[in-house]
Amino acid sequence: MAEILTVAPGRMTTTRFCPVDKLIFGYFLLTGLIVLGWWSTLPQAPGLLLWHLLGPALIVYEIKRPNRATWLFRNWYPLPYVGYFYKEMALLIPAVRHNDADRWLATLDFRFWHANPCVWLERIQTPALTEFEQIAYSLFIPAVILVAVLLWRKGRFEEFQYYAFLIAAGYLVSYIGYIIVPARGPRYLLKDLQHIPLQGLWFTKYLQDGLDRLEAYHYDCFPSGHTELTILAWWGSRLVSKRWFAIYFAYTPFLIFATVYLRYHYTVDLLAGATAALALILATPAVYRKLSKGA
Repeated sequence: MAEILTVAPGRMTTTRFCPVDKLIFGYFLLTGLIVLGWWSTLPQAPGLLLWHLLGPALIVYEIKRPNRATWLFRNWYPLPYVGYFYKEMALLIPAVRHNDADRWLATLDFRFWHANPCVWLERIQTPALTEFEQIAYSLFIPAVILVAVLLWRKGRFEEFQYYAFLIAAGYLVSYIGYIIVPARGPRYLLKDLQHIPLQGLWFTKYLQDGLDRLEAYHYDCFPSGHTELTILAWWGSRLVSKRWFAIYFAYTPFLIFATVYLRYHYTVDLLAGATAALALILATPAVYRKLSKGA
């Protein structure tokens, strides 16, 4: 890790593009081509194209014309940008893909387990377990961001920037997966096979409703971003301290189990998410070094 972070110390203080900038630009280019290619089937195409011009332009301006906001912007802008890219998927996927892959994914699950996992798990379903798992699942985004906040507060900006690149790459890889294999999840496809609803104790219904509003009309099952990003956050937490690494090591299995128990994901989604996380953990050091060179 030390070798990776010493490739380009202080990159954020220069007017050169850093790895996360190049990653974001590449994703803008990819989705911009999708907007142009499916222009006639995208009612929101003009607005999306405008954003695909203004979004990168703002990054270039902040980098090439440093000002008092540049330091904060350059370190934290991937957070709202990646969030926007997620919402954008709800518009792009229906235009690009006219069929979903839910039945195929459910069939893969059934062939392996000889059962539908989320239906089988009704056997151990209790209000207390549902409440616990819903809270664990809902803490996903705060858990991913917390590692960045802890590194920032410690003033470990080079580690922060590497972690930001790793997490941004994880999110963008999952978004590409959503386009290739669009699926909404077993809570929609298999709802008629469930015998009892998921009921918690105090907060479950509020958390479910909040997530439904956030994720409405999204085809965001394959790969499981929750699995992928939580594993990446666990791996990144070792940059903070051994104590935080242990905390995330304990949290990660509960989050992954919640994805199926709460009927958000098929188990094949989890396998894909874990595979993507492993690939990024192995590949990111070399990619980061390569992208740290040049303009």
